[in-house]
Amino acid sequence: MKFILAQKQKMTQLFKDNGKVIPVTIVKAGPVVVVRNKIKNKDGYSAVVVGFGNKKHASKPLAGQLKNLKPVRALKEFKINDESEIEQWHIGDEIKADIFQEGDKVIVKGVSKGKGFSGMVKRYKAHGNDTTHGTKHSVRTPGSIGATGIQRVLKGHKMPGRGGGKKITLKKIEIVKVDSENNLLYLKGAVPGAKGSLLILSQV
Repeated sequence: MKFILAQKQKMTQLFKDNGKVIPVTIVKAGPVVVVRNKIKNKDGYSAVVVGFGNKKHASKPLAGQLKNLKPVRALKEFKINDESEIEQWHIGDEIKADIFQEGDKVIVKGVSKGKGFSGMVKRYKAHGNDTTHGTKHSVRTPGSIGATGIQRVLKGHKMPGRGGGKKITLKKIEIVKVDSENNLLYLKGAVPGAKGSLLILSQV
């Protein structure tokens, strides 16, 4: 199983030999360090815990997990179906971008950009009301939010509120290019999150 933590850098485009343009997102994948191995007999399931990034100081709970390793920015565990695979990961080992190859398909998980408090039109792509016959003052309002016989707003009704900032999962994202020297991966298309945000990549 292949997995890694990455930091979103920017979007650009690559050109194929036939002149076709491919939009890509550049992410800095690793290096991540193996912090701990979880086994079924002791922890109830099999997983590998890895750390990403650098940090000046670690809190006491984090330092307890890292033991003699340097402080990291984020910890993430990846569940392993076959416990025999855990033997290849040792505490302190580094996982770099070259674990993947061009053409690999990965699952990308991240948090979408937060948009703050948003109205109906921006949050749910509502088309708004007509701009004629005296309704110009209520073009972007939600309109009716209840029924005549219930006298209350039904649960789950779409209303203005906080937009974005949700966990997004994209499947079968192709790796177009691997820059092992700089630990960069070029992912086809767009991925969730702002620049500098943390992404989780795992093999499909």
